[in-house]
Amino acid sequence: MRLHQAGDPDAFGEIFRRHKDRMWALALRTTRDPEVAADAVQDAFLNAFRRAGTFRGDARVTTWLHRITVNACLDRLRRVRPTLDIADHEPVEPRDGHHAVDVRLDVRAALAQLPQGQRLALTLVDMHGLSVAEAAAVLEVAEGTVKSRCSRGREAMARLLRPTADGAPEGRR
Repeated sequence: MRLHQAGDPDAFGEIFRRHKDRMWALALRTTRDPEVAADAVQDAFLNAFRRAGTFRGDARVTTWLHRITVNACLDRLRRVRPTLDIADHEPVEPRDGHHAVDVRLDVRAALAQLPQGQRLALTLVDMHGLSVAEAAAVLEVAEGTVKSRCSRGREAMARLLRPTADGAPEGRR
C-alpha cells in the first residue's frame, strides 16, 4: 500500500491480485448473489483505489479492504434486492461432491435466516478468520458486539442445522 501511495503504478495491481479471491468470497457470502457480489467487489476495489490516500496503516490492508467490501455489499443490497432463492443457483464450486454441495447449501440456507449483523460477524470471524478486533473494525461496532453476534449466530446455526427425524436440518423445513 505504501508503494501505491508513493506512486508506484504496479503496486495496486499487486494488492488486487493478493486480495481479490478473499474479497470475492466475502462478497458472495454477504450478498448471496454472484452478480451482486461481482459488482460489489468491483465497487470495493475502485473505492479502495480512490481512497488509498486515506489508508493510515492503523489496520492491516486486508482489514481495510474487508471494511470497504462489506460496505460496498451493503450499498448494493440496499439498492437491489435478490430475486432468486439460493436453491435456484448452481453451486459456486460445482466440482464438489453431492454431499459437500448439500452441506454448503444447508449452511447457506441457515446463514440466510440469521439477522444481517450475526451473518456478517460469523462470516468475517468464522469463515474469513478475522480476529474479533478486526471484524469490529470492519463492521464499525464494538468488539463486544461482534462477540455477542457471533455467539448468538452460532447458537442459531446449531439449532438450524440440527438434524430432524427425517435427517434434514431444521432450517430446511
